[in-house]
Amino acid sequence: MTADTQTNDHALSAQDCLVALMVAISASDENIRTAELVKIQSSVNMLPVFADYDIDRMNTVTQIVFDLFEQEDGLDALFGLIRDSLPERLNETAYALACDVAAADGNLAETELRLLEEIRYELEIDRLHAAAIERGARARHLT
Repeated sequence: MTADTQTNDHALSAQDCLVALMVAISASDENIRTAELVKIQSSVNMLPVFADYDIDRMNTVTQIVFDLFEQEDGLDALFGLIRDSLPERLNETAYALACDVAAADGNLAETELRLLEEIRYELEIDRLHAAAIERGARARHLT
C-alpha cells in the first residue's frame, strides 16, 4: 500500500461521493434491491464521470456508508463528507444518480423520498431543476 493510498482510503473523491449517495439512497429503506445494485453498477460502468474511477473503491465507499448509517448522526457525517469532497458542478449529477437509484425498483419508499429531499437541500438543488431531474428519473424507469 502506498502512502497515497493510505491517506486517500478515508478521503472521498468526487466519484466516491456519487457512489456514496447512490448507496445511501439504496440503503435508506433498509432493503437494498437487486435493481438498485444493478443501477449503481451500470452507472459506474457507463457514465463519463466515472471514466477514471477505480471500481475497487466501491466496496470501501459502501462500507463507509454502512458504518455511518449505524451511527446516530451518521447521515449528517455523510453529508459533511459530501460537502467537503463533491465539486459543486456535480451536485445535479449526484441528485440525478440518487433519483435513478431510488426509481430503479419501481417503488419509492417514504424513507427514500425523505432522503432525496435531504439530498436536494444539502446539495442546494433548485426546486425547478430537482423537479425536472425527478421527472426524468421517473420517465426512465416506467414499466
